[in-house]
Amino acid sequence: MIRLAVVGLGKMGLSHHSMINAHPRVQVAAVCDATGYVLDVLNKYTGVKTYTDFDTMLAEVELDAVIIATPSSMHGKMVRAALEKNLHVFCEKPFVLDNEEGEQVTRLANAKGLVNQVGYHCRFVGAFQEVKRLLDAHAIGDVTHMLAEAYGPVVLKPKGSTWRTQRSEGGGCLYDYAAHPLNLLTWYFGAPRGVGGSVLNKIFSADTDDEVFSTLYFEGGKSAQLSVNWSDESYRKMSTKVTIWGKNGRIYADRQEVQVYLRDAAGAPAGYQAGWNVRYTTELTEPVDFYLRGEEYTAQLDYFVRCIEARDGADNVNSFESALQTDRAISMMIADAEKGPSVFAGDALPEVQKRKKSFSFFGGR
Repeated sequence: MIRLAVVGLGKMGLSHHSMINAHPRVQVAAVCDATGYVLDVLNKYTGVKTYTDFDTMLAEVELDAVIIATPSSMHGKMVRAALEKNLHVFCEKPFVLDNEEGEQVTRLANAKGLVNQVGYHCRFVGAFQEVKRLLDAHAIGDVTHMLAEAYGPVVLKPKGSTWRTQRSEGGGCLYDYAAHPLNLLTWYFGAPRGVGGSVLNKIFSADTDDEVFSTLYFEGGKSAQLSVNWSDESYRKMSTKVTIWGKNGRIYADRQEVQVYLRDAAGAPAGYQAGWNVRYTTELTEPVDFYLRGEEYTAQLDYFVRCIEARDGADNVNSFESALQTDRAISMMIADAEKGPSVFAGDALPEVQKRKKSFSFFGGR
């Protein structure tokens, strides 16, 4: 039986508590949060030990692992403290807001041989897993371009600040929303080599971005567009999607389905043919023992448990190191956006445009 604590009892923390508390091979030994009311309710109806101080909990409770679901700015310090106690760590995304801190705790986790995972749940969605399988099979040939999107109704009017909408606490739309489709890109294609044309734009928020756009450049000449907006009321809830073009076709996927067009199906997995193919999430998703919000949330926690039981995180698809690829790309986008666009003052034109203007409409001088 794995003894585990849940730290942070907001929306995600309570969801994680519900799912992991139902796991047959896990005992929730303690919970920790700054809100006394939530702790009182949990203690009254479950009898679990409750704490308002994280370090005190680590000192007093025998644990094997922790789930950290606090505001993003607190992740680094808490992850380090748990690792120093030789605890396996599941940390909600984004991993950290400071890359150097993330690299330090990643090295610590690896040196201690502890299982480490970050909550990028899209990697446990059947449709996005099928995309990975198709890409690994080279089904659409050499990939040339990708489009990664996420839209949803989070910030729809000016309002008081919360930790999610503060750049220093939660990171805004970039860290909270854009991180998901970006993480899919890094899963499929590795870390981008560079970024360009990044835009972090405020719509309603005073302190941080509400929409994110960028071009990312990957190995082998591949490029990707990232388009994200969490102030889009036309969506009922968050919608993440990817489109990938290759020399042999195209893949589109969201949480509900995968649409694949193949010019030639010779290299595709069994069941795919030339032309259009559709696979629905109902046929791609493995069942889970406890459903809450989506199978992927339970699946990722069960995966964390199984990695602990095997004492081997070598194949962990959501390791700290993989999350750092996303964090580093985010840092590049922030730096790129701060530079701003290249603009021309007055009638000044780049040399190539000057040469074009010297030709007439019919192509002569």
